[in-house]
Amino acid sequence: QLQLVESGGGLVQPGGSLRLSCAASGFTLDKYIIGWFRQAPGKVREGVSCISKGRSNTYYAEFVKGRFTISRDNAKNTAYLQLNSLKPEDTGVYYCAATVPPDSDYVTLFSYEYDYWGQGTQVTVSS
Repeated sequence: QLQLVESGGGLVQPGGSLRLSCAASGFTLDKYIIGWFRQAPGKVREGVSCISKGRSNTYYAEFVKGRFTISRDNAKNTAYLQLNSLKPEDTGVYYCAATVPPDSDYVTLFSYEYDYWGQGTQVTVSS
């Protein structure tokens, strides 16, 4: 059974940091691009960041550039999203997703292009 499981969310004060993990089971992540998405209460899901299969290419939404860092460890079959300088508006459920890309450098934050999704992990930024 193909599965993605996120972890690492929690409650953090503004300016704090979290590291989210996305562990895959039932398939090997090295054949997939990984995307991170988030959804705040009452808002539509939005793309945050993605990383290519070959790890050579990353993409960040403008609102997280310079604060978040995406990475992957194919040996551990896990992807990560480091969240720094967190703001209250970063609050939401964070999801990782995976899909087979057309080439090793391909990246996308269009959610409809992703086939596999995790259940999400809650990130709350509040004082």
